[in-house]
Amino acid sequence: MPDTTRLTTPFDRESTADEVLAGVDLTGKRAVVTGGASGIGIETARSLARAGAEVTLAVRNTEAGRKAAADITATTGNTKVEVAALELTERSSVAAFADAWSGPLHILLDNAGVMALPELRLTPECVEYQFATNHLGHFQLALGLHDALAAEGGRIVAVSSSAHLLAPVDFDDLPFERRAYEPWAAYGQSKTAVTLFAVEAFRRWAGDGITVNSLNPGGIRTALQRHLEGENLDQATKEIFDAVPWRTPEQGAATSALLAGSPLVDGVGGRYFENSNEALPIDPATAVQSPEPSGVAPYALDPESAERLWDISLQLLARQLDL
Repeated sequence: MPDTTRLTTPFDRESTADEVLAGVDLTGKRAVVTGGASGIGIETARSLARAGAEVTLAVRNTEAGRKAAADITATTGNTKVEVAALELTERSSVAAFADAWSGPLHILLDNAGVMALPELRLTPECVEYQFATNHLGHFQLALGLHDALAAEGGRIVAVSSSAHLLAPVDFDDLPFERRAYEPWAAYGQSKTAVTLFAVEAFRRWAGDGITVNSLNPGGIRTALQRHLEGENLDQATKEIFDAVPWRTPEQGAATSALLAGSPLVDGVGGRYFENSNEALPIDPATAVQSPEPSGVAPYALDPESAERLWDISLQLLARQLDL
């Protein structure tokens, strides 16, 4: 029987990434952080580097990535910070990154994402852009790096969001062909998919020594909100944003850092964390009434939905890659 005991730690909402990794030695460990050039990505990468890990920033903008790498090296003294190009919505880019990787991989941090695009946008393969970026690209990346992760027992950390409480995955209309496009429904669906991926990946890969968990980093002001500025920020969203108790990027990176490097979660998988602790199940309708929603929707941990999403994701990739 699986262990259903809720996992708690000494850390909380106010903890920072450096605090949860204090005293942890990651020397000899290799990490990939997608979207590691800014926001919570760079802060998680910084804390991993400070703990001694060799870190690769997998980014769309390699110039920004090089600046981030230099900053991380300057603040941590760790010179083993690399940069590699990765565009998650381009299947060839994801494949190239995975094919170029050599040797074991101990930490894959799926951090990159896009939020609430104001208009429907599809990839050339007709996949909704947020779903393609937040879930499908990372799904392909994990498949491509599976053997590297299995070599020495790696961890996958999938950054979800409290926005998963806004929408389950609509398996009958992933690309919004039959329903009206709504930015938050699309974003919520993509983040539910991220959490379901962690459930199914751990079920499939635990025997390979790979652990997989998802998390909500909390509300942090970063470039993720770039599509919600100016005329794209409606009054209702503005009121919600004004009420959010924002945390610092260093605090927002804490749960990612915990799942990536802390011995407190050794062997733990298929779970959803927030505030550096495993989240409790909650009714989504109740949770979203709070300015800082917490808890995990039961549909985001549903094993049947997780398996269905895995199969559909494989089908989407096979169609796109013409396998």
